[in-house]
Amino acid sequence: MLARRTFLTGLLLAPLTRALAGFSGRLIDYPKADFAKFSKHLKPVGRALELPDYYVWCNSPIYGPDGRVHVFFSRWDAKKGMGGWIRGSEIAHAVADKPEGPYQVLETVLAPRGPGHWDATTCHNPSIQFVDGQYCLFFMGNSNGKTDTKRIGLATAPTLNGPWTRPEAPLLLPGPAGAWDDHCTTNPAFIKHEGKYWLYYKSWNTKEYEESKDPVIRGNRKYGLAISDKLQGPYQKFEGNPVIDFSKQGNNKQFEDAFVWRQHGKFNMLARDMGVYSQEVGLYLESKDGKTWTFPKIAFLPIRDYGVTEPPAPPKLKRYGRLERPQLLLRDGKPEYLFCASQGGREMTASSFILKVG
Repeated sequence: MLARRTFLTGLLLAPLTRALAGFSGRLIDYPKADFAKFSKHLKPVGRALELPDYYVWCNSPIYGPDGRVHVFFSRWDAKKGMGGWIRGSEIAHAVADKPEGPYQVLETVLAPRGPGHWDATTCHNPSIQFVDGQYCLFFMGNSNGKTDTKRIGLATAPTLNGPWTRPEAPLLLPGPAGAWDDHCTTNPAFIKHEGKYWLYYKSWNTKEYEESKDPVIRGNRKYGLAISDKLQGPYQKFEGNPVIDFSKQGNNKQFEDAFVWRQHGKFNMLARDMGVYSQEVGLYLESKDGKTWTFPKIAFLPIRDYGVTEPPAPPKLKRYGRLERPQLLLRDGKPEYLFCASQGGREMTASSFILKVG
C-alpha cells in the first residue's frame, strides 16, 4: 500500500521533472530527484561465484560466527538455459574470508525432492536469516515445474553448516480462487519486528496471468504481507494486502525481488523494477509501519552504468548486465554490501555481482 499523497505526487511530477531536466534516455541521466540516497553510496566490486556448467542466481549473504561471509545461492545446470530455474534449481552454500571473495562452494543444501513433494521440481529464492538463535533459510519450491505451484518454505539449522530441517509443508499458501494472490507465493522477504514474524511475499492473479495481452510480462506482480506470533506459523495475511501494487499506474508496471530491513527507525525495501522507471534498475522504498510504503526511487543501475566494461552479450542472454534479486550483507543491521544476480560473467551464464555500500 503506497501513501496516497506521496504516490500521486511522484506519479504526476516524475514525467515533468524528466522533461525539465532534458532526460536523454540513458538510465544514469535520470533527474537527481529520482535517485534514493542509497544509490549514491554504491561502488562496484565485481562478479563472484562464476561456476562452470551452472547458472547462479539469488545470492543471499550473512556473516557467520567464524567472521566469514556465507552465501546461500540458487544454481542449475547450464544446459537448461536461463529458464532452468523453474524446473531444476537447487540451493547451495559457499563461503569466503571477505565479501569480495573468492568463494568456496561447500555443498548443496536443498535440492528438488521429486514426485510427491511440494518442492519436487525446484528449490529457489533463498533468503538466509538468523532468528531466535537458529539459522532460517526461506525459499521457494514448486511441484510441477511451473509457476502455479510455487510456494514459500522455511528450512532451519542450528549452524550455517547444518544439519538442515526440511519442511514437509509450505510456510505460506496462495489466496482463494479470484484473489490477487491466488497464483502462488514466492520471493520471500522476512523480518522480525516487535516480537512478531513478518513475511513479505510476491504473487499475482491467475486469471490476469492467463488472459494477459502484455507482450513482455504476463500478469502483474504485487507484494503482500503475512504476520505470525511464531516463526513456524501459522501466518495471517494482512487484511490490507497487497501492501505494494503499481498496477494502477498503467502499462503493466510492477516489481519483484523484495529485500526488507529496518534501519533508522523505519522499514526499508530494495526490489527490482519492472516498469515503474525501467526494467533495468532497482527500486528503494521506505515505510514507517511496514504496511504503507512511499513512492519508490531508483536504488541501483545496470552494471554498465558503474563504469564496468563487459564482453558483448551472447544471443542466449536477453537480460545481460541487468542486476536482479538484491540481497544485503548486513553488519549490526547496517548495509555493507549489495549482492545481486546478473546474466553474463566468465561462463556467459549468470553469476553474483557485488557492490560495496560505502
